[in-house]
Amino acid sequence: MSQRTKKVGSTGRFGARYGVSVRRRLGAVEKKQRQKYECPQCSKMSVKRISTGIFKCSSCGYEFASGAYYPTQED
Repeated sequence: MSQRTKKVGSTGRFGARYGVSVRRRLGAVEKKQRQKYECPQCSKMSVKRISTGIFKCSSCGYEFASGAYYPTQED
């Protein structure tokens, strides 16, 4: 791909379609779901999303279900 994704990130695949506000909202969600989170068991920043609502710690192997796009806080 060209320079398109440097500024718009993962939403560059949509080009000029769907409107800028929709693409920005989607970009924010995708950026948040792809980052690493803290493991509730070993407290390391190594939890990644495997599938919708399923997360796994690459350090200790702990697998758990939570929010669809990113882990939610459990009280």
